[in-house]
Amino acid sequence: MTDAYIFDAIRTPRGKGRKDGALHEVTSVSLSAQVLNGLKDRSNLDGLAVEDVIWGNATQVAEQGGCLARTAVLASELDEGIPGLSINRFCASGMEAVNLAANQVRAGAGGAYIAGGVEMMSRVAMGSDGAAIAVDPSVAFDSYFVPQGISADIIATEYGISRDDADAFAVESQKRAAKAWEEGRFAKSIHVVRDVNGLPILDHDEYMRPGTDMQSLGALKPSFKDMGETMPGFDKVAMLKYPHLAAINHVHHAGNSSGIVDGAAGVLVGSKEWGEAHGLKPRARIRATAKIGTDPTIMLTGPVPATEKILRESGMAISDIDLFEVNEAFSSVVLRFMQAFDVDHSKLNVNGGAIAMGHPLGASGAIIIGTLLDEMERADRETGLATLCVASGMGAATIIERV
Repeated sequence: MTDAYIFDAIRTPRGKGRKDGALHEVTSVSLSAQVLNGLKDRSNLDGLAVEDVIWGNATQVAEQGGCLARTAVLASELDEGIPGLSINRFCASGMEAVNLAANQVRAGAGGAYIAGGVEMMSRVAMGSDGAAIAVDPSVAFDSYFVPQGISADIIATEYGISRDDADAFAVESQKRAAKAWEEGRFAKSIHVVRDVNGLPILDHDEYMRPGTDMQSLGALKPSFKDMGETMPGFDKVAMLKYPHLAAINHVHHAGNSSGIVDGAAGVLVGSKEWGEAHGLKPRARIRATAKIGTDPTIMLTGPVPATEKILRESGMAISDIDLFEVNEAFSSVVLRFMQAFDVDHSKLNVNGGAIAMGHPLGASGAIIIGTLLDEMERADRETGLATLCVASGMGAATIIERV
């Protein structure tokens, strides 16, 4: 099979996912088009240079519906002969877009793709698509559905993760993100968002709170305790599924969970031959990809079995990985990953993560792949693994190697 390579990766800064956020007036289509234009300009992609645009987003309704990928192509400066494919694997949509593009290249179905994703959470509310897993009793009852926050607290309870553990991880994420911005570690990949007149709207991650400390987080009430203990009583649902748990320890709140933000990211993936034909040098090889289904109630443990699968299928060991990016949906998700593989925190999310900078659902998978690649180059590391938990009980992972 043909090897697939990453030639470029960019992302927008992440804006607060509220009406007063810097990106609120920018549509999902416009933000996506700006990323597509950024990749086009940086790599001089003329005509039908790429086979397709594969674009992920988690809430495919309203302006994010109707094959957003194709609409974004038409709104961009790419040739109208390039099609678009919208995909949805919830939080892993951006990663799945990149993985799908890589596997298409490997199979010889086109020389190159632009892949990534977008989520404008200030404009299209999470859950506004009315997902059947949550609202259809015939599915929700049999799957023991609970909201993700409850799932994160189940992980904390099951694996002995305390409130202090979760808060300390969150504080460190904020410190690392602030240091990364201070040192310009994201400069290579940040694509400034501009208005219709070309004036900059946002050039930095807006959500960060670098002054966060254990005291300020300690003052916050658990976000999911009430929904767990009062009607409809999701704690009882969880304990029906896991009767060995005497109670659910509610440790998560806004400060140690991922932020609701707006953002987009794109990755240019192609074969070595395509790169040579276009005068482009590859930055990394996509060595392996993986996806997996997991328990839908605890829901967010997917990074562990997805990593086990990708290591097994690639013939690698966890010790072969130099750097890790594990999406910080909730503190317990990443702490469980570190616990399961005995991964040192010095190798994982070294520039902070979604707790500090936010989690634009459909874009995050592409964001962490780009962040991982940038850090591998900065720190002169050879191999990296990116992985995410996924709603409804799934996981996804990607291994990249520098070239």
